[in-house]
Formats: sequence, C-alpha cells, structure tokens
Amino acid sequence: MIRIRRAEPNDLPTVLELIHALAEYEREPDAVKATLPALERHLFGNGFGRGPTCECLMGELDGRVEGFAVFCTNFSTWLAKPGIWLEDLFVRPAARGRGLGKALLIDLARLAVERDCGRVEWSVLDWNAPSIAFYRSLGAVALDEWTTNRLTGEALQALAASPVAS
Repeated sequence: MIRIRRAEPNDLPTVLELIHALAEYEREPDAVKATLPALERHLFGNGFGRGPTCECLMGELDGRVEGFAVFCTNFSTWLAKPGIWLEDLFVRPAARGRGLGKALLIDLARLAVERDCGRVEWSVLDWNAPSIAFYRSLGAVALDEWTTNRLTGEALQALAASPVAS
C-alpha cells in the first residue's frame, strides 16, 4: 500500500538517510553536507525568520518510508503566480517500479493546484535516462533551451562581498 504524508520532525534521520542514498545514486556521495540540525531548521523551524524554508513529503510502501520529495516555493513573474521547485525526488532502488515516485509527484501536483501555483519545475541529470523517461511519461517537458546556473562556496562568498557598482 502506498501512503504519502508530510514529513514530521521524527522523520529527520530518515530524510538525511535518503539524501545520502540520493547522493550515492547521483555519483556524488561526498557532496552531502546536510546535518540534522540544519534540516530541522529549514524543514520545521525558522529557516529565514519566516517559518520553514522548504517542505518534505514522505513516501511509504507497506508502512516503510521508501522515498521522499523535498520542495520549496518559487515565483514566476510572467505568470504572477507562485510555483513549486522540486529540489529532490528519490525512491530507494529496491522500491522502484511500484508507483511511489508517481504518487509523490501526484501529491505535489495536487499541492500546486491547491496553492494556485502556475507550475512545478525540477532539474534532472542528463545521464539519468530512467528518470527522464519517467518524467516524460507523466507529461513533463524538458526545457532544453535553459541552462542552470549556480553560485556556491568561494564564488558565492566573493560575489556577496563585492562592492556594488555606482
């Protein structure tokens, strides 16, 4: 039986475990810097002084958590509506093919409609053919003309410390 529910504070160790499993799957096992206190602050606490920064859905199969979806709100100026950014969707390999990933995305789509969001968006690694095929089967469209950009680490710190041009 599939059950999708909101994450609760006692799920944090499982969320962190799933993050590590996702990093392994994405061939970046050493990239995870997440900690339980940081996850707690951003999922349940005072992320930016206004409440949680992101949300998490837990996907259960037969009473056992086998997957999750972590997401946050973004905004489309063109639509003048909020959207949902799906940061991570992961189902343990042994639980794949049983509908849990689809159930997590259905629940997320329902939340987006309920919240009057204009879209749900996410990234997928270009080598991840099974996930790409899965997303296409649900009606997702690749935005091939868009390139994701990222500032992290020293580059982020350097830009933040730069003087504003006058």
